[in-house]
Amino acid sequence: MTLSAEQARRKRSVLGKLETDPRWQFLRGFVKHPVMVGSVIPSSGVLMDKMLGPVDWAACKLFVEYGPGVGTFTQRILDKLAPDATLITIDTNADFTDYLGKKIRDNRLIAVTGSAADVRTIMADCGFDHADYILSGLPFSTLPPGIGPKIARETAAALRPGGAFLVYQFSPKVKQFLTPHFERIDRGFEWINVPPATLFWAWKD
Repeated sequence: MTLSAEQARRKRSVLGKLETDPRWQFLRGFVKHPVMVGSVIPSSGVLMDKMLGPVDWAACKLFVEYGPGVGTFTQRILDKLAPDATLITIDTNADFTDYLGKKIRDNRLIAVTGSAADVRTIMADCGFDHADYILSGLPFSTLPPGIGPKIARETAAALRPGGAFLVYQFSPKVKQFLTPHFERIDRGFEWINVPPATLFWAWKD
């Protein structure tokens, strides 16, 4: 069936609105890559504030975020980040990377399509040898075999002494990946989120 000019215009309008709707982007990302997206619903403001609470923003020059999705945490980080600091986001889903680039116009943001397991290579390509903080909402319990341990290992190596790996999960299983690489791991929980999340702050000595 051939669409009329008016029907075609309406279809383009609807598709255009969906392309700029973060909820649609998040759901589409979950459907395309379910093992790499932790939830079909973006994180709550309460969770974000608690997760980012321990960050020393004045001393932070490089912040790295794994799995930024539609940028819920990304914008919160940029709001707190110093004018001369940098945020690198890493996502395996190119749709999310493209969406971030269009949604957020901030020269402190470097949005990369890639794997968190390659964080040190990605940082080096961007001109950095260490990060102050790394945030992750990746679902460690559903990642392909071997990927979770590698991400934890590479993250520990990428952080500066005194830096931290900030992790929010819907399963506490991630701690088994963190323990071999971090001596101090603080733990919290946030009920005001869908679903409720377990929070970890793993500090590098």
